Amino acid sequence: MAGKIRIGVGGWTFAPWRGTFFPKGVTQKQELAYASAHLTSIEVNGTYYGTIKRDSFRAWRDETPDDFVFSLKAPRFATNRRVLAVAGDSIARFLDSGVLDLGDKLGPINWQFMPTKKFDAEDFAAFLALLPKSAGGKKLRHAVEVRHESFACAEFVKLAASHKVAIAVEGDSRFPIIADATADFIYARIMGTGENEALGYGKKALDLWAKRARQWAKGEGAEGLPMQLPFKPRKSGRDVFLYVISGHKEKNPAAAMALIERVKEV
Repeated sequence: MAGKIRIGVGGWTFAPWRGTFFPKGVTQKQELAYASAHLTSIEVNGTYYGTIKRDSFRAWRDETPDDFVFSLKAPRFATNRRVLAVAGDSIARFLDSGVLDLGDKLGPINWQFMPTKKFDAEDFAAFLALLPKSAGGKKLRHAVEVRHESFACAEFVKLAASHKVAIAVEGDSRFPIIADATADFIYARIMGTGENEALGYGKKALDLWAKRARQWAKGEGAEGLPMQLPFKPRKSGRDVFLYVISGHKEKNPAAAMALIERVKEV
């Protein structure tokens, strides 16, 4: 049994998308509804920088299709600190802020760390232990986005796996790629869109990322991506959350929609 593949972009409020991704006549108030009709997930960046009102989460829930899912970037106040073991209050405030009001549309929470944050096994273990497995009767999925080369080691991969926390795959970026599967889902952020490609990525790159998404969904390893430990297939498959992020942002929706079509073709 294969997992569900969801593909999207970061956010939906971006002026250069008006007239390109968003057709003329779509108002700013209608942009989320339009985006969620053409993508299958969106990663919310605003939650990284500050608190979002509870009513906003409820509005997002109500304005999007039944099968749509939001991933949320966790607040920087929890991750941008010298000692991660004392982040408990920040984590609790975030989970109490209204994110659970998304209901079934709450997808993974992405805990992003600064590129300068190095791997400290003891402190990182303490941080992972603070991440609740559930809240408000809902199972929570956590991913950690680490960007320092010190994390590219077997010890970190084993630690993440012991907590069933996914390691974000930093595709086509300047950051180390750690493609080990450490949870029942895959969280990938690909950052290689270019201005001169009509769909952000060329055909070969789109075909490859679509193939990797299908491999992950089947519980297999992704072709051509480095891992720290021997891969263990998962018979029941894995859900996949893949976001086209950064790069030439104007083309990210085009790339995401092209990937969605490629995944559908098989």
